[in-house]
Amino acid sequence: MKFEANWKFKSLDSLEKVNWGYPEHDSYLVKTVHKLRSVPLNEYQIEDLRIMIGQNIGLKFLVPLALEQLEKNLFAEGDFYEGDLLQATLNAESDFWELNPQLWVRLNKMIGKRLDELDTERIKYAEFQNLNVGK
Repeated sequence: MKFEANWKFKSLDSLEKVNWGYPEHDSYLVKTVHKLRSVPLNEYQIEDLRIMIGQNIGLKFLVPLALEQLEKNLFAEGDFYEGDLLQATLNAESDFWELNPQLWVRLNKMIGKRLDELDTERIKYAEFQNLNVGK
């Protein structure tokens, strides 16, 4: 994937050239997702990545950022539990991984030697590993 040099300083609205406007529902999740679409990616926290990736929003831009965080700490924690960013990333829709096999390989290598730890932390990874990506 090739991005322009300053992509991390732009919002999803800007990068995807789509403005979702004002949320139609008054739930915390909907309001948060709409708000995060206008935040520059370099300002995202672990929890922001977890929320957006968990909703399969902006995966093209957010999964590479999540992988950067997971390379530093595989069990990076948002607001729920240790490893929640990893779990959200592993659960990203299969179509995304099939279109981005290099990212799948990168994450698969990260978890490959640490499966015992993933089991201990109850991180579900089998579905991710069983995807027909790059095979």
